[in-house]
Amino acid sequence: MQLSAGDTAWVLVSAAMVLIMTPGLAFFYGGLVRGKSVVNMMMMSFVTIGVVSILWVFFGYSWAFGDSGSSLIGQWTPVGLEHLLGTLPNNGGQYPIPHLAFVGFQLMFAIITPALISGAIADRAKFSAWIVFVTLWTSIVYFPVAHWVFDFGTKAVDGSVTGVGWLTKLGLLDFAGGTAVHINAGAAGLALAIVLGRRVGFRKDPMRPHNIPLVLIGAGLLWFGWFGFNAGSALGANDTAALALLNTQVATGAALVGWLIVERIREGHFTSVGAASGAVAGLVAITPACAFVSPAAAVAVGLIAGGVCAFAISLKHKLGFDDSLDVVGIHLFGGIAGCLLIGFFATTTANSAGANGLFYGGGLELLKKQALGSGAVAVYSFVVTLVLAMVIDKTMGFRISADDEVEGIDSVVHGELAYARRVAIPDVVANPVDDHEHSMFSKTD
Repeated sequence: MQLSAGDTAWVLVSAAMVLIMTPGLAFFYGGLVRGKSVVNMMMMSFVTIGVVSILWVFFGYSWAFGDSGSSLIGQWTPVGLEHLLGTLPNNGGQYPIPHLAFVGFQLMFAIITPALISGAIADRAKFSAWIVFVTLWTSIVYFPVAHWVFDFGTKAVDGSVTGVGWLTKLGLLDFAGGTAVHINAGAAGLALAIVLGRRVGFRKDPMRPHNIPLVLIGAGLLWFGWFGFNAGSALGANDTAALALLNTQVATGAALVGWLIVERIREGHFTSVGAASGAVAGLVAITPACAFVSPAAAVAVGLIAGGVCAFAISLKHKLGFDDSLDVVGIHLFGGIAGCLLIGFFATTTANSAGANGLFYGGGLELLKKQALGSGAVAVYSFVVTLVLAMVIDKTMGFRISADDEVEGIDSVVHGELAYARRVAIPDVVANPVDDHEHSMFSKTD
């Protein structure tokens, strides 16, 4: 098969767009934390880029996409990627792009997934423990789950296919990672928040975002990069990519509006951080559905996800866990919402490789598969993360001391400050109108 220059260019550009999402996430999270935690928050994303890139070359790609014949895990032997030079990807069928383009594109997904988790433990995690956690979690959780969801197997000369991930074999529809990325990261964030415990001052101090413009810049970069995340998953410049791109845009806009509507009803005003959070919720929810639903259905997915996530972020106050930057409320609940809504809105008119959901005559069969896939990933990620976090906490300690947390993790752990005069960016600002945390939505008790 001859290489397609257009398809190759699109996949390479998409890979670069997905990579920029991780620095964008660093800006988004960095603006949401207090002024004394900005450096640490952004460093957690940047070090993840380095660690996961190394793991991917030596064994990560083979564990996620290597053909061991197993539906649970790829090849267990580190291979270093040398055998892929000059080849075409054979993931369920040949694509007219270099194999290394596929490898690089999938690497960017592996990078951002653990980076998303960091927002759940802002202000209080040891940086060295975070590096160890990223190494272990990416290897034990992300790589196998990526195999379950993304690996369509290896096609032999005789046409037989082996090594198909078990959720793909089940019939789960997840175009770009609602399960493998967002439910996976959201469940892990919940487990880490439980193990590390609450921040000093949780429910007492406002802990408002210190830099809202930085939040909006980060959200904008995430929104831009997400077109590569979703439309790039078509692995070609084709009609599926066009559908995914359009659905990504309209669902995100709808979720932004949906979040603001809930915020206005509940709080009496609209906030820029609410708009940014709603946009991210929409991006999360449309990720699995972007190539399986019509644009009108994508608007519905966005509106529903925006409202669901706006309500979900308040659960941490009711249940008592400290998910600092609402990773659980946005990524876990948004990912589940997007996956389940496929069971209602999916149509083969949009994508003949998909299936019909409940609203298009498909009955409950697809919805059952979506629920099973979402639940399996959530449970696996939560349980394994809980065990990993407890082992790290008991051996090297996962959390900095209370005194260091109050002093500021940036100065204590990194010896740096985000701003020359930190006092000019106060951590607590008197505000007679608002007494909310970063989302500007959930009231403190």
